[in-house]
Amino acid sequence: QVQLVESGGGLVQAGGSLRLSCAASGRTFGTYAMGWFRQAPGKEREFVAAITWSGGSTHYADSVKGRFTISRDNAKNTVYLQMNSLKPEDTAVYYCAAGPQYGRSLDQIPYAYWGQGTQVTVSS
Repeated sequence: QVQLVESGGGLVQAGGSLRLSCAASGRTFGTYAMGWFRQAPGKEREFVAAITWSGGSTHYADSVKGRFTISRDNAKNTVYLQMNSLKPEDTAVYYCAAGPQYGRSLDQIPYAYWGQGTQVTVSS
């Protein structure tokens, strides 16, 4: 069982930066792939970024490549999402998720655990 708690959301002007954190409980955090997703009002939840259990490989949605960076610190049971050059279209509730990797590629992770989300609002 893994419990996830996101933090770091807020209001920022376009072009600004935010860093989201996701603190995980559970001894098996280091064995899970981690992902960030977001959901804007009236839209489907969409994938943002993912990272392998070791942190050695990452995967990003095209819309955030070059602007967002996912990282993790297994010693602190925490995954991060550094968001730079933010745009109004990045406004959404951001969720972190954990799923067993078991040799899967990062676009095939069956995410089993989800946080409650943190709001990110980018003003123009």
